[in-house]
Amino acid sequence: MTPNTPPPPAIAVLGSTNMDLVAYVATAPRRGETVTGHAFRTVPGGKGANQAVAAARSGAVVSMIGAVGEDDFGVRLRDALAGSGVDTGGLRTVGGESGTAHIVVDDEGGNAIVVVPGANGTVHDLAEGDEQRIAAADALLLQLEIPLAGVLAGARAAHEHGVRVVLTPAPAQALPDELLTVTDLLVPNEYEAEVLTGKSDPYDAASALLSFVPEVVITLGAKGSLYAVRDSAPVHVPAPRVEAEDTTAAGDTFVGALAVAHGEGRPMPEAMAWASAASALSVQRPGASASMPHRNETDAFAATLHESRTP
Repeated sequence: MTPNTPPPPAIAVLGSTNMDLVAYVATAPRRGETVTGHAFRTVPGGKGANQAVAAARSGAVVSMIGAVGEDDFGVRLRDALAGSGVDTGGLRTVGGESGTAHIVVDDEGGNAIVVVPGANGTVHDLAEGDEQRIAAADALLLQLEIPLAGVLAGARAAHEHGVRVVLTPAPAQALPDELLTVTDLLVPNEYEAEVLTGKSDPYDAASALLSFVPEVVITLGAKGSLYAVRDSAPVHVPAPRVEAEDTTAAGDTFVGALAVAHGEGRPMPEAMAWASAASALSVQRPGASASMPHRNETDAFAATLHESRTP
């Protein structure tokens, strides 16, 4: 880092760590049906850990807050985060099993997921040192794979210390006003936005969500993302066209990269375009955190996309 280069953004993540148990099949089974898969992998994941890895690989200084179990998965999850440069000082070890996610990925890249919380279900509040980790950050990333009480505790602490709160409302559920009041940026996908508002059109959903939070980014899969802020017209940012192999954690890759780009001072549409490049790279690779690109890869791909759009 040169003397004139600003320090990288500091990001705290409060959320889940899971071991992803991934089965790859030609077509996902219907209810009551048994199918034969063609591959199986165990991959470190969890929405919290995924966003932490995405942010770290995108260039941020990242601290992970959450819990793993005393099992072998817990050791692997901690090691995987540390291996990606994430500070695991806030990742507590509790009795019992780590969280797991049981994922079926079909040949079109689509997925279906069953999450078993395990240790994640114990994160009802902040532990010693967690508030200090949050206070030292520029942004706190939150999701909903830990108890809502834990999410609220983190959001309150961030708000009290002037730290930007970025919430991914997944798994989709109704959100208390207390949480929305202290959320600075809400990042749902289309389905989650519809659950929160009852509106299937993303533009209508974004408009409705602005009644509760000041900024919204709705991810639209292959169609890109939509940014809405109060008193301005919404902005659609298209996604790169790529052949998807596995869309697991594409949204988490986007959120982690978005938090870094915005933390560096980029305008939101520019930050979204860069995050879309990171997400597009991730869907071309198998796995969750294992698929996430490093900063130099995202920079190179984003530059290629920019050149292709320049007359």
